[in-house]
Amino acid sequence: MTPKDIAAVNVAKPDLAGFIFASGRHQISLSQAMTLRKYLDPQIPSVGVFVDAPLEEMFKAIKSKAVSMIQLHGSESETVIEKLQQQNIPVIKVFKPDRIRDPQADYVMLDSGKGDGKIVHWQDYQNNFSQPLIIAGNLNLKNITTAIKAIKPQFVDLSRGVETNNQKDPQKINEIVKLVHQL
Repeated sequence: MTPKDIAAVNVAKPDLAGFIFASGRHQISLSQAMTLRKYLDPQIPSVGVFVDAPLEEMFKAIKSKAVSMIQLHGSESETVIEKLQQQNIPVIKVFKPDRIRDPQADYVMLDSGKGDGKIVHWQDYQNNFSQPLIIAGNLNLKNITTAIKAIKPQFVDLSRGVETNNQKDPQKINEIVKLVHQL
């Protein structure tokens, strides 16, 4: 959300960095994302997080080069996924664990909800997807190892779990990225 956050991400070197365009306290504008992308290490792909946004808005984010992947966190159809993929845009489709289905997306993400911080009991799920799996849902330093060992995802998605007092915490970002890369 801020240049300070980007500096912390650049030090930690996660596999991906996200810009949230959906409404909520983490929301940023396309203009902000374009500025932040300039400071983000070019080796770290950026993901645009959208909830039921018009295709034109997602295409605009890609064309601006603020993001190179799209994460769909709403009730987007397979047609939306296909239209993004037809433009060679990698797509992450998010599901709540009780609503899992096998989409045509490039990645599948299991999350407890729309950034609501609910904990998912990962031991109740199996990684049976042909696509790479991403997990989210109130992950933090205390529970990330258990979650990864339980479901063996290819990626984890963190937001609140690397915050202190509702701000990104550079130390938490660095610690959790280091830990996840070791697992």
